[in-house]
Amino acid sequence: MSQAVSMQGVRKTFGPKVAVEGIDLSIPEGAIYGFIGPNGAGKTTTIRMIMSILFPDRGELSVLGKKSAVESKDRIGYLPEERGIYKKMKVGSFLMHMGRLKGLDRSGLKPRVMEWLDRVDLADVHKKKCEELSKGMQQKVQFVASVLHDPDLIILDEPFSGLDPVNMRLLRSLIDEEHGRGKTVIFSTHVMHQAEQNCDHIVMIHHGKKVLDDSLDVIRKRFDPRALLVEPIEGTSRSHDVALVEGVAHVTAIDGALEVVLDQGVDPQRAMRSLLDSMPMNRVEIKRPTLEDIFIEIVSGGKRGADAEQLRAELFAETPEQEEGDS
Repeated sequence: MSQAVSMQGVRKTFGPKVAVEGIDLSIPEGAIYGFIGPNGAGKTTTIRMIMSILFPDRGELSVLGKKSAVESKDRIGYLPEERGIYKKMKVGSFLMHMGRLKGLDRSGLKPRVMEWLDRVDLADVHKKKCEELSKGMQQKVQFVASVLHDPDLIILDEPFSGLDPVNMRLLRSLIDEEHGRGKTVIFSTHVMHQAEQNCDHIVMIHHGKKVLDDSLDVIRKRFDPRALLVEPIEGTSRSHDVALVEGVAHVTAIDGALEVVLDQGVDPQRAMRSLLDSMPMNRVEIKRPTLEDIFIEIVSGGKRGADAEQLRAELFAETPEQEEGDS
């Protein structure tokens, strides 16, 4: 299968800071990949190198069979992390301009623009100035600008940032449609459950290094569940008693239930029976690890429980927008 993006041993520094170190990637055409990791992990720097906005200090990189994205620019759609539109231009004129920059003929361009605006529920704003739109509406206009020319490779950096749940769902469906048409899609996010909802393949990046690169199915099979969700009839006040059950490493109250992290090597089925024997329960079920759980386990060296919860809070705390090279 042909590769949409290939990277071998790619490194990028900004002064003394190493933003990306030794990244190897092979993204086949037609795949949908998620780059995930906390803010500052190196995701945006990696994307900027794919886009030839930045150039690696060393290593090899190809995009759509060419040595750089510059040679394939009209076949790529890119939604950058830094949002930017021509605020004084009318929406329709802005999208016409962007289409022309991507090599589309003027004839037939306006109907294409109007069709896309209709698909993102913005058919009535084409005569409004971009600055008159809400942040979420502007973001949808920028998404249209990135796919208007029917690119083969679509790269979206934090595409769901700032969108409400309804528009997140709309954007997810549009991404799925483009992928269903055979397009290669790469998107970056620090909100890992978004990648679980959209991607076939996950690349985890931490401190500029790739720590995981596999299909979502393989990842789920590789990381066995070591947590249960239990709901004692007497409520979460029984957390101390649950913690005393053999094989339990740590207990955390979550949404009216208890997340029970098991000791390494403990059989979840046996632990469930022990918990049921220990007290009356409304619910006892295996909790499948999320990508966030898996990421924490990888970067913490297998820790779960209180130490891992502290690490989770530190890694995924909201941070100000990163300087170039820090993300």
